[in-house]
Amino acid sequence: MKKVFVILVVIANVAIVLAQQPQAQQGQQRQAAQQPQAQQQQAVQQRPPSWNPESTEWYTPDPPKVQPGVGTKPPSDAVILFDGTNLDKWESQRNPAAGSRRRDPAPWKIVNGEMRVAPGTGGIQTKEYFGDCQLHVEFKSPAPENYNGQNRGNSGIFLQNTYEVQVLDGDNNPTYVNGMVGSIYKQSAPSVNAYTKNGEWQIYDIYWKAPVFDGNGLVSPAMITVVLNGILVQNNYILKGDTPYQGLPSYTPHGRLPLSLQDHGTEVAFRNIWIRHL
Repeated sequence: MKKVFVILVVIANVAIVLAQQPQAQQGQQRQAAQQPQAQQQQAVQQRPPSWNPESTEWYTPDPPKVQPGVGTKPPSDAVILFDGTNLDKWESQRNPAAGSRRRDPAPWKIVNGEMRVAPGTGGIQTKEYFGDCQLHVEFKSPAPENYNGQNRGNSGIFLQNTYEVQVLDGDNNPTYVNGMVGSIYKQSAPSVNAYTKNGEWQIYDIYWKAPVFDGNGLVSPAMITVVLNGILVQNNYILKGDTPYQGLPSYTPHGRLPLSLQDHGTEVAFRNIWIRHL
Protein backbone atom coordinates (compact mmCIF):
# COMPACT_ATOMS: atom_id res chain seq x y z
CA MET A 1 0.00 0.00 0.00
CA LYS A 2 2.89 2.34 0.81
CA LYS A 3 4.40 1.69 -2.61
CA VAL A 4 1.15 2.67 -4.29
CA PHE A 5 1.03 5.88 -2.24
CA VAL A 6 4.62 6.81 -3.18
CA ILE A 7 3.94 6.17 -6.84
CA LEU A 8 0.87 8.42 -6.71
CA VAL A 9 2.90 11.23 -5.07
CA VAL A 10 5.62 11.00 -7.75
CA ILE A 11 3.03 11.07 -10.53
CA ALA A 12 1.40 14.14 -8.96
CA ASN A 13 4.71 16.02 -8.71
CA VAL A 14 5.58 15.24 -12.33
CA ALA A 15 2.18 16.48 -13.39
CA ILE A 16 2.69 19.75 -11.48
CA VAL A 17 6.13 20.29 -13.10
CA LEU A 18 4.78 19.58 -16.56
CA ALA A 19 1.91 21.96 -15.95
CA GLN A 20 4.30 24.78 -14.87
CA GLN A 21 6.59 24.49 -17.93
CA PRO A 22 4.08 25.89 -20.48
CA GLN A 23 3.31 28.77 -18.07
CA ALA A 24 7.06 29.61 -17.74
CA GLN A 25 7.49 29.43 -21.49
CA GLN A 26 4.49 31.66 -21.99
CA GLY A 27 5.96 34.15 -19.44
CA GLN A 28 9.27 34.19 -21.25
CA GLN A 29 7.52 34.70 -24.56
CA ARG A 30 5.48 37.57 -23.12
CA GLN A 31 8.67 39.14 -21.69
CA ALA A 32 10.48 38.76 -25.04
CA ALA A 33 7.52 40.30 -26.82
CA GLN A 34 7.46 43.22 -24.37
CA GLN A 35 11.20 44.06 -24.76
CA PRO A 36 10.98 45.40 -28.35
CA GLN A 37 7.95 47.45 -27.31
CA ALA A 38 9.92 48.93 -24.37
CA GLN A 39 12.87 49.64 -26.64
CA GLN A 40 10.59 51.31 -29.17
CA GLN A 41 9.00 53.44 -26.44
CA GLN A 42 12.48 54.43 -25.17
CA ALA A 43 13.58 55.35 -28.72
CA VAL A 44 10.46 57.48 -29.12
CA GLN A 45 11.22 59.24 -25.84
CA GLN A 46 14.84 59.92 -26.92
CA ARG A 47 13.88 61.17 -30.38
CA PRO A 48 14.19 64.99 -30.57
CA PRO A 49 10.98 66.94 -30.89
CA SER A 50 9.67 67.73 -34.31
CA TRP A 51 10.97 71.21 -35.26
CA ASN A 52 9.17 73.73 -37.35
CA PRO A 53 11.82 74.90 -39.89
CA GLU A 54 10.93 78.55 -39.26
CA SER A 55 11.74 78.19 -35.55
CA THR A 56 15.49 77.93 -36.31
CA GLU A 57 15.68 80.84 -38.77
CA TRP A 58 16.42 84.50 -38.00
CA TYR A 59 16.37 87.60 -40.16
CA THR A 60 17.97 90.34 -38.06
CA PRO A 61 20.39 91.97 -37.69
CA ASP A 62 21.10 92.15 -41.39
CA PRO A 63 24.89 91.99 -42.11
CA PRO A 64 26.19 95.25 -43.62
CA LYS A 65 26.86 95.25 -47.34
CA VAL A 66 30.59 95.31 -48.22
CA GLN A 67 31.83 95.78 -51.75
CA PRO A 68 34.66 93.30 -52.42
CA GLY A 69 37.93 94.62 -53.77
CA VAL A 70 38.77 94.02 -57.42
CA GLY A 71 42.40 93.57 -58.39
CA THR A 72 44.43 95.71 -55.99
CA LYS A 73 41.40 97.65 -54.79
CA PRO A 74 40.61 96.92 -51.10
CA PRO A 75 37.14 96.07 -49.73
CA SER A 76 34.87 99.03 -49.12
CA ASP A 77 35.05 98.73 -45.31
CA ALA A 78 38.85 98.47 -45.10
CA VAL A 79 41.08 100.99 -43.33
CA ILE A 80 43.62 102.06 -45.95
CA LEU A 81 47.03 102.15 -44.27
CA PHE A 82 49.09 102.86 -47.38
CA ASP A 83 47.86 103.63 -50.90
CA GLY A 84 51.15 104.84 -52.39
CA THR A 85 50.67 108.55 -51.74
CA ASN A 86 51.58 109.36 -48.12
CA LEU A 87 52.53 108.03 -44.68
CA ASP A 88 49.81 109.87 -42.78
CA LYS A 89 48.59 106.65 -41.08
CA TRP A 90 52.05 105.88 -39.70
CA GLU A 91 54.52 107.25 -37.16
CA SER A 92 58.02 106.47 -35.96
CA GLN A 93 58.28 103.57 -33.53
CA ARG A 94 61.09 105.25 -31.65
CA ASN A 95 60.22 106.89 -28.38
CA PRO A 96 59.42 110.61 -28.70
CA ALA A 97 61.94 113.19 -27.62
CA ALA A 98 61.91 114.30 -23.99
CA GLY A 99 59.01 116.59 -23.29
CA SER A 100 57.12 115.56 -26.43
CA ARG A 101 53.81 113.71 -26.23
CA ARG A 102 53.79 112.71 -29.87
CA ARG A 103 56.01 110.37 -31.81
CA ASP A 104 57.87 111.67 -34.84
CA PRO A 105 56.41 111.18 -38.33
CA ALA A 106 57.27 107.92 -40.08
CA PRO A 107 60.83 108.32 -41.41
CA TRP A 108 60.58 105.89 -44.31
CA LYS A 109 60.42 107.09 -47.90
CA ILE A 110 58.00 106.80 -50.79
CA VAL A 111 59.50 105.94 -54.19
CA ASN A 112 57.28 105.35 -57.24
CA GLY A 113 54.27 104.68 -55.05
CA GLU A 114 56.18 102.21 -52.86
CA MET A 115 56.90 102.64 -49.16
CA ARG A 116 60.52 101.66 -48.56
CA VAL A 117 62.39 100.98 -45.36
CA ALA A 118 64.99 103.65 -44.65
CA PRO A 119 67.65 101.48 -42.99
CA GLY A 120 68.80 102.77 -39.65
CA THR A 121 65.76 104.95 -38.97
CA GLY A 122 63.84 102.36 -36.98
CA GLY A 123 60.48 100.68 -37.43
CA ILE A 124 57.16 102.39 -38.02
CA GLN A 125 53.74 101.77 -36.52
CA THR A 126 50.16 102.76 -37.22
CA LYS A 127 48.61 105.63 -35.33
CA GLU A 128 45.45 103.56 -34.99
CA TYR A 129 45.21 100.59 -32.63
CA PHE A 130 43.85 97.19 -33.63
CA GLY A 131 42.65 93.89 -32.16
CA ASP A 132 41.06 91.11 -34.23
CA CYS A 133 41.65 91.95 -37.87
CA GLN A 134 42.09 90.93 -41.48
CA LEU A 135 45.31 92.36 -42.91
CA HIS A 136 46.58 92.67 -46.48
CA VAL A 137 50.24 93.56 -47.12
CA GLU A 138 52.32 93.39 -50.29
CA PHE A 139 56.12 93.47 -50.09
CA LYS A 140 59.13 93.18 -52.39
CA SER A 141 62.65 92.17 -51.43
CA PRO A 142 65.56 94.36 -52.59
CA ALA A 143 68.38 92.98 -54.75
CA PRO A 144 70.20 90.34 -52.71
CA GLU A 145 73.70 91.67 -53.41
CA ASN A 146 76.00 89.61 -51.17
CA TYR A 147 73.47 89.10 -48.37
CA ASN A 148 72.28 85.66 -47.29
CA GLY A 149 70.00 84.11 -44.70
CA GLN A 150 68.48 86.52 -42.19
CA ASN A 151 70.37 89.46 -43.69
CA ARG A 152 68.62 89.25 -47.07
CA GLY A 153 65.41 91.23 -47.46
CA ASN A 154 64.57 91.02 -43.78
CA SER A 155 61.66 92.91 -42.23
CA GLY A 156 58.66 91.88 -40.19
CA ILE A 157 54.94 92.49 -39.79
CA PHE A 158 54.11 92.82 -36.09
CA LEU A 159 50.48 92.27 -35.11
CA GLN A 160 49.67 94.39 -32.07
CA ASN A 161 53.33 95.48 -31.98
CA THR A 162 54.20 92.09 -30.50
CA TYR A 163 53.66 89.04 -32.74
CA GLU A 164 55.82 88.81 -35.88
CA VAL A 165 55.02 87.36 -39.27
CA GLN A 166 58.39 87.14 -40.98
CA VAL A 167 59.23 89.12 -44.11
CA LEU A 168 62.34 87.72 -45.83
CA ASP A 169 63.73 86.96 -49.25
CA GLY A 170 62.80 83.33 -49.87
CA ASP A 171 64.44 82.97 -53.29
CA ASN A 172 67.08 80.26 -52.81
CA ASN A 173 67.95 81.68 -49.40
CA PRO A 174 68.39 78.90 -46.78
CA THR A 175 67.91 79.85 -43.13
CA TYR A 176 66.31 78.37 -40.01
CA VAL A 177 62.82 77.36 -41.08
CA ASN A 178 60.98 78.97 -38.17
CA GLY A 179 62.53 82.24 -39.30
CA MET A 180 61.97 81.97 -43.06
CA VAL A 181 59.37 83.90 -45.03
CA GLY A 182 55.86 82.80 -44.00
CA SER A 183 56.89 81.83 -40.49
CA ILE A 184 55.54 83.00 -37.17
CA TYR A 185 58.96 84.08 -36.06
CA LYS A 186 60.77 81.48 -33.92
CA GLN A 187 57.48 79.64 -33.30
CA SER A 188 56.03 78.06 -36.42
CA ALA A 189 57.59 77.29 -39.80
CA PRO A 190 55.33 77.72 -42.84
CA SER A 191 53.76 74.56 -44.26
CA VAL A 192 55.31 75.38 -47.67
CA ASN A 193 57.61 77.99 -49.21
CA ALA A 194 55.19 80.08 -51.30
CA TYR A 195 57.68 82.87 -52.13
CA THR A 196 58.03 83.36 -55.89
CA LYS A 197 61.34 85.10 -56.68
CA ASN A 198 63.39 88.13 -55.79
CA GLY A 199 62.18 91.37 -57.37
CA GLU A 200 58.54 90.26 -57.55
CA TRP A 201 55.75 91.47 -55.28
CA GLN A 202 54.73 88.99 -52.60
CA ILE A 203 51.20 89.12 -51.16
CA TYR A 204 50.30 88.40 -47.54
CA ASP A 205 46.73 87.97 -46.36
CA ILE A 206 46.66 87.56 -42.59
CA TYR A 207 43.70 86.71 -40.34
CA TRP A 208 44.35 87.57 -36.71
CA LYS A 209 42.50 86.57 -33.54
CA ALA A 210 43.94 88.66 -30.71
CA PRO A 211 44.72 87.15 -27.30
CA VAL A 212 42.28 87.88 -24.50
CA PHE A 213 43.34 88.75 -20.96
CA ASP A 214 41.57 89.43 -17.68
CA GLY A 215 42.74 90.38 -14.20
CA ASN A 216 44.20 86.91 -13.69
CA GLY A 217 46.18 86.82 -16.95
CA LEU A 218 45.63 84.97 -20.22
CA VAL A 219 42.07 83.85 -20.98
CA SER A 220 42.58 82.71 -24.60
CA PRO A 221 45.75 82.75 -26.72
CA ALA A 222 46.23 84.47 -30.08
CA MET A 223 45.48 82.56 -33.27
CA ILE A 224 46.63 83.36 -36.79
CA THR A 225 46.02 82.20 -40.35
CA VAL A 226 48.49 83.32 -43.01
CA VAL A 227 48.10 83.11 -46.79
CA LEU A 228 51.15 83.92 -48.93
CA ASN A 229 50.58 84.45 -52.65
CA GLY A 230 47.24 82.67 -52.41
CA ILE A 231 48.69 79.63 -50.60
CA LEU A 232 47.82 78.79 -47.00
CA VAL A 233 51.08 78.63 -45.01
CA GLN A 234 49.80 78.98 -41.40
CA ASN A 235 46.48 77.30 -40.63
CA ASN A 236 44.85 78.62 -37.45
CA TYR A 237 48.14 78.49 -35.58
CA ILE A 238 47.76 79.13 -31.83
CA LEU A 239 50.63 81.28 -30.59
CA LYS A 240 52.59 80.38 -27.47
CA GLY A 241 53.21 84.07 -26.76
CA ASP A 242 55.31 86.86 -28.26
CA THR A 243 58.03 86.23 -30.86
CA PRO A 244 61.38 87.12 -29.28
CA TYR A 245 64.75 86.75 -31.01
CA GLN A 246 66.20 85.25 -27.84
CA GLY A 247 64.44 83.05 -25.33
CA LEU A 248 61.02 81.45 -25.24
CA PRO A 249 57.68 83.08 -26.04
CA SER A 250 55.45 84.38 -23.27
CA TYR A 251 52.32 86.48 -22.90
CA THR A 252 52.15 89.88 -21.25
CA PRO A 253 48.61 91.27 -20.83
CA HIS A 254 47.71 94.06 -23.25
CA GLY A 255 44.80 95.54 -25.14
CA ARG A 256 44.49 96.92 -28.64
CA LEU A 257 47.86 98.01 -30.06
CA PRO A 258 49.30 99.37 -33.33
CA LEU A 259 50.42 97.35 -36.31
CA SER A 260 54.13 97.83 -36.94
CA LEU A 261 56.70 97.16 -39.68
CA GLN A 262 60.32 96.40 -38.88
CA ASP A 263 63.53 98.11 -39.97
CA HIS A 264 66.05 95.27 -40.15
CA GLY A 265 68.63 97.08 -42.22
CA THR A 266 67.47 96.27 -45.75
CA GLU A 267 65.39 98.39 -48.11
CA VAL A 268 62.29 96.20 -48.29
CA ALA A 269 59.41 97.84 -50.21
CA PHE A 270 55.72 97.75 -49.24
CA ARG A 271 52.53 98.72 -51.03
CA ASN A 272 48.75 98.27 -50.93
CA ILE A 273 48.38 97.86 -47.16
CA TRP A 274 44.86 97.69 -45.75
CA ILE A 275 43.20 96.24 -42.70
CA ARG A 276 39.67 95.35 -41.59
CA HIS A 277 38.47 95.39 -37.99
CA LEU A 278 36.86 92.07 -37.06
